[in-house]
Amino acid sequence: MTHAPGKYADFEGLRERAVALRRAGLSRRQIRDRLHVDNNDILNRLLEGEPPPEWTKRPNAKDDLRERARELRLQGWTYDQIQVKLGCSKSSISLWVRDLPKPERKRSTEEAAAIARRGWEERLRIGEEERRQTKEAAKQSIGTLSNRELFLAGVVLYWAEGAKDKGQGRQRREKLQFINSDPNVIRLYLRWLESMGVERERLRFRVNIHESADVAAAEAFWADLVGADASCFQRTVLKKHNPRTNRKNTAARYRGCLAVYVTKSADLYRRMEGAWYGIVLGADSAI
Repeated sequence: MTHAPGKYADFEGLRERAVALRRAGLSRRQIRDRLHVDNNDILNRLLEGEPPPEWTKRPNAKDDLRERARELRLQGWTYDQIQVKLGCSKSSISLWVRDLPKPERKRSTEEAAAIARRGWEERLRIGEEERRQTKEAAKQSIGTLSNRELFLAGVVLYWAEGAKDKGQGRQRREKLQFINSDPNVIRLYLRWLESMGVERERLRFRVNIHESADVAAAEAFWADLVGADASCFQRTVLKKHNPRTNRKNTAARYRGCLAVYVTKSADLYRRMEGAWYGIVLGADSAI
């Protein structure tokens, strides 16, 4: 950029005027307009070493946290303690207080470790509570399902977990066969069948479980869940234990899977499959 001849010839005099204006509280723009300096490089040189007035500084959202962190550090608090108190990251705390003297160690290594552990446990507790509240809010937002909503939910559930017809002609297997290990999934599936008008007499149940588990307890559990006598169940399918794996299947909560069969269900199967493809098309239309 070219400038008028001699415009900045008296640089030192111009700098004195610029510094005086800066110390009087003027901004860069105000100084530039007063002195008619239209070159940023020249303006930078004129104001070199002169800090901007406080009123021109943009406020920082973390200013209060920074000041509080510095106060706590001066009181001898550790990074872990400040982090738990203010909810800031250690990297931010370190940046804010690095010019301050390191507090004298007042605790043993074991005591410091215990404090850090308590801080970590508190963060875990807070995180777990946030997860619980999110799940609870989502659960409460559902409310009572309409018959249509229950029908659609059951169709999606069956298509994800139930047996599908993959044959053709005489090899077709159009019947409802469902198996799952989650009691709540079984409950929803039974409620869906009920809403579809399936009589209880058309249901058949069978437990599938590893032979190393408590078979009798599992049979009693599933019978109680579906409201039937265990003696009415079909013969339990026992899975052989594979000694080459570490899987024991002996935990108290392990109850295997429950298979639910519906007799004379070809028409129901076709309705389910047709509704599934209708859901797919409906989702495409929505998008």
